[in-house]
Amino acid sequence: MPMSLRGVFPAGNTGSGIAQPEAPMSPVSRPPLLLTRPRAGSERFAAQFRARMGEDWPVLIAPLLETEPTGAALPAANALIFTSEQAVKPLAESALAGLPAFCVGARTAAMVRQAGFPVLAVAPDAEHLCDVILTAADPGPILHARGSESAFPLAERLCAAGRRVAEAIVYAQLPRPPGPEMLALFAQPGPVLVPVFSPNSGKLLTLAAQGARAELRLVAISEKAARACTGLPATKLQIAARPDAEALLDALVALA
Repeated sequence: MPMSLRGVFPAGNTGSGIAQPEAPMSPVSRPPLLLTRPRAGSERFAAQFRARMGEDWPVLIAPLLETEPTGAALPAANALIFTSEQAVKPLAESALAGLPAFCVGARTAAMVRQAGFPVLAVAPDAEHLCDVILTAADPGPILHARGSESAFPLAERLCAAGRRVAEAIVYAQLPRPPGPEMLALFAQPGPVLVPVFSPNSGKLLTLAAQGARAELRLVAISEKAARACTGLPATKLQIAARPDAEALLDALVALA
């Protein structure tokens, strides 16, 4: 008998007590949601998904990627670039705290403001942010604080256009092997909802899902992330209308 995944989630995640529907959908019609991004982000996304779909919707949090700070040296700068939330804390604890910043994504920008950095501009992705920075007044030396994996060569493009931009890899993105719960989920037939938050996540998911019998319903945050999933046994592959969590949620709800 196939393993039931109703209510699968990490220990301690018991939901927020939202009232259950009077006639819950059957497990067959409620494909589990698989989240492979780092745990903190996965737990936040799971809560957002369950707020829409019901607190008892089956969710498996199984990170294929975790992050850790590198302690990298930070060169002097007049302005900063943040393309991810994970880069904010190391900069907030450095001598560069309080510098004005360009940001990718509304959530990253909110975290940057909360950490005490003035936000100069926000764009939905790194490619659009490149254009925004090039049309803004040149602040002088800029530091892009980022992770060890990057989907777009932002500093390189800006330097080629005449801006002075250095990079600091302030956190490492470390792959993790698929755990037994994920492998069990892949081994049984049936649909599984999977958001793909980056090209790197797509590559790791493709490796983990080799030989899977499950029918993956994928929503990628971008075309690049979607291309990284071409080797997956996906019955459906959609690209979110915008490169943000809300658009991913909208598409996943439609696929469910």
